Amino acid sequence: MFKELAYYDGKVGTPEEVMVPFNDRSHFFGDGVYEATPAGNHVPYLLEDHLDRFYSSANAMDIKIPMEKDELNKLIRDLTKQVEGHTHFVYWQVTRGIAARDHVYAKDMVGKLWVYIRPSKIGDMENPIKVHTHADLRFEYGNVKTLNLLPAVLYSQEGHDKGVSETILHRNGIVTECAHSNVSILKDGNLISHPNDQYILRGIAKTHMIQACYRLGIPVYEREYTLEELLDADEILITSSSNFILFTDNVDGKPVGNKDPKTRNRIKDELIREYFAYTGCTKLNG
Repeated sequence: MFKELAYYDGKVGTPEEVMVPFNDRSHFFGDGVYEATPAGNHVPYLLEDHLDRFYSSANAMDIKIPMEKDELNKLIRDLTKQVEGHTHFVYWQVTRGIAARDHVYAKDMVGKLWVYIRPSKIGDMENPIKVHTHADLRFEYGNVKTLNLLPAVLYSQEGHDKGVSETILHRNGIVTECAHSNVSILKDGNLISHPNDQYILRGIAKTHMIQACYRLGIPVYEREYTLEELLDADEILITSSSNFILFTDNVDGKPVGNKDPKTRNRIKDELIREYFAYTGCTKLNG
């Protein structure tokens, strides 16, 4: 069993053992796409959903994944079983391939697959986090999960320096998403969430939160909403695969939300129920 596992192009070992060729295009251009999900009981959560988005992202960037979806599904499941622990962070990416540095690439180039798995924990969904806001200055491929994460790095570091956990982004006053999460709001018993367009990533956790709302009879509106609506919301919900659903009661140092914990907790409990049913776990963290 590994404490941490790394995989690159068929080679398996520890992160210190597995070497990546110098000319892998990720080094020069961040030329690739990725996915990540938690695993419980050595079962990668919602793996099929993440693989669907992984292949969609690769197709949008004209990157050729070196194996079919079913084969990759089996590989990720098999690798997860080789890592110690009860709950894991499961990450995988594909880069365009190996070639001398040139912006232009060979159309027949086959991508290189990476996998990284380590023990981890599901985030604390019971206590609020602090967030701040920032103009969304990223390029307009927000719907593709690319390796080009430098803006997210900068936003996250700025937030860390300010003592907050996440950055809510906006374009001309319209809320888009967060630095590494989606953000939705509850108002008068309704869930409002930015539509899946080119400005945001179609979050798997967000999608399953919306599906949970349908099952619970909570009305859902996928539409643009403003910073003013965010600050006036009954609840501000932050969703990601790693943490399922978090909430904030503090934006830019001002108290907000936390006015409808009953509805928020109904959604949270339904998401946890779904996770337990999928993975066979009986608790969030071992």
